[in-house]
Amino acid sequence: MANIQSKRQTPELLDFGKERIRVLHFTWIAFFITFYVWFNMAPLATTMLKNVQWLTKEHLKVLAISNVALTIPARIIIGALIDRYGPRIVFSGLMVLMAIPAWLFAFGNSFTQLLVSRLVLGSIGAGFVVGIKMVANWFPPKMIGRAEGFYAGWGNFGSAWAAMTMPWIALHFFNEQLSFDGDAWRYALAVNAAVSFIYGIMYYFLVKDHSDDRPVAKTKKTEPMMVTSWIDLGQYLLWSIPLVGAMGVLAWRIGNVKVGGVPLISGDILTMVYGILTIIYIAHVVKTLQVNLPYLKAGVPEKEKYHWSSVAALNSTYFANFGAELAVVSMLPWFFETTFSNLTNSDGNLIMTATLAGVIAASFAFVNLFARPLGGLLSDMMANRKRTMLIYMVGITLGFLGMAHIAEWGPVENGVQTLVPMFDGMGWLIVSIVITVMASIFVQGAEGATFAVIPMINRKMTGQIAGMAGAYGNVGAVVYLVIYSLVDAKTFFFIIAGGAFLSFLYCWIFLEEPKGSFAEE
Repeated sequence: MANIQSKRQTPELLDFGKERIRVLHFTWIAFFITFYVWFNMAPLATTMLKNVQWLTKEHLKVLAISNVALTIPARIIIGALIDRYGPRIVFSGLMVLMAIPAWLFAFGNSFTQLLVSRLVLGSIGAGFVVGIKMVANWFPPKMIGRAEGFYAGWGNFGSAWAAMTMPWIALHFFNEQLSFDGDAWRYALAVNAAVSFIYGIMYYFLVKDHSDDRPVAKTKKTEPMMVTSWIDLGQYLLWSIPLVGAMGVLAWRIGNVKVGGVPLISGDILTMVYGILTIIYIAHVVKTLQVNLPYLKAGVPEKEKYHWSSVAALNSTYFANFGAELAVVSMLPWFFETTFSNLTNSDGNLIMTATLAGVIAASFAFVNLFARPLGGLLSDMMANRKRTMLIYMVGITLGFLGMAHIAEWGPVENGVQTLVPMFDGMGWLIVSIVITVMASIFVQGAEGATFAVIPMINRKMTGQIAGMAGAYGNVGAVVYLVIYSLVDAKTFFFIIAGGAFLSFLYCWIFLEEPKGSFAEE
């Protein structure tokens, strides 16, 4: 009797006696590793700069941009592949294959080799989409929110783990213990890649695509998304434009970076890139029409219909929450360090250091561990997933408005708008940190709520829908980072608050409450 009672008290997501729980944990670890590898360069950037004589800050700037460039198309492609072949083989293959460019980057001896390997390695960021499909295959609708949130929250922690461990592995283990000196960072990156390679093989044998008694339908071909109305066809083609457009913006940003006084990409090559992207979009339109026109003309069976407007609404939420998260994390240390630069303690010593600013910024990412699972859990518990999504988007809007009021505009110095704290004293810094953490809870909770809805729209195409929404998160990051380069931080917070509010309005009008959202199976 005691054993039975103990088993009943075991939290659902920690009940390892159930196969779906084991699959969930094996899968978040896979996602964790993909982010661990994807963000392995930033913690070692200064070490690389010190030990590679020909490497410059401009080179590192280009490599940082390249790291996210191919993630957008990769998420679309991976989304289609998992609907066709299943998540197990795609996740395993992605981790194994991406270990190759990770190794090439680790031992790169020219900037070209570093650039090409980093571009290819950015595709590992698509791993997130694979797990969304795997978790959806194993969990019933009533639990999908908490399961997807748990998967995403703990998986995202991989980037923070890379920031915490990569310098230690390089400097303390390979440098001090094994005396690899200037090449210590290379071997740290090589170990990082080996983890991906080994777990990629393990994952294939640890999980199945679905339970034996719950088969999941697969698409017959890897092709563009199927829509179920003429209006939806127009929406799909329209919402595909920013995915290609963001690649153009990235090319423009890389082209404007100069190395040794020379633009990295010449005007002629940049024009060629724009032309290629245009051709890619036209080819996408042609293929989409080839697939969908006969299907629509024949008449879509009622049971196959779904609302593509819901896909568009969730694209907008991920643009506004995950896109904003990536952008905010990129600028938050600088924002706190400069805004509170004159804050002193009772002894007259400066309080705000680069280290303290980094810790405050890290809190924005650490919230992921519980905020995403909480967003998914609330989506399960509130009996209305659309309402949960709307509450979170309002919360993001208010959170970023609060962050906009951490500082006020100061004097313009040398043509640059400065910011000063809204109020003086240590107390206001503490309040500002609380505002930042609360905003982060809503941002990342909304991410969990978004992927609590996605598997409900069309189970057969969960991979493609998750891939497109995930790609829109990267599109949001590109757009917001470009905007940030043009305005001051206070204005930036107002803008991303406006983006969240626009997403709220779009979801309010177009997001449909999914049918069967809380079914037992």
